[in-house]
Amino acid sequence: MNHPNADRREEPSMEDLIELAQEHMEKARSAPHGRSAHLFLQDGPLRQSIIALTEGSELDEHNSPPAASLQVLQGSVRITGTSEDVELATGHIHKLPQERHGLRALEDAIVVLTAVTAT
Repeated sequence: MNHPNADRREEPSMEDLIELAQEHMEKARSAPHGRSAHLFLQDGPLRQSIIALTEGSELDEHNSPPAASLQVLQGSVRITGTSEDVELATGHIHKLPQERHGLRALEDAIVVLTAVTAT
């Protein structure tokens, strides 16, 4: 008899998130563009992704989802946009602007992007 939750994926634990972060920083360091990302949680309109960026690498300007935040697990980044730039360091979390914006790593950085894709 199958376990009732056999087909359900387990939610990642904090330890898994740390391993995922380290894995993607290694991938970013070997990638020509200096970045690596992975969508690790999807639940209806909720999305959470880990993004690793090497120092100086960028995510080009892009549209913002209806709601999103960026949490820095390691390093520091700058959110760029049409309004004032915001710098975030390890442990910081920030609501993303409701405008086109980009992201630049001021040093090797690992961030968690939480986004709601529909309201």
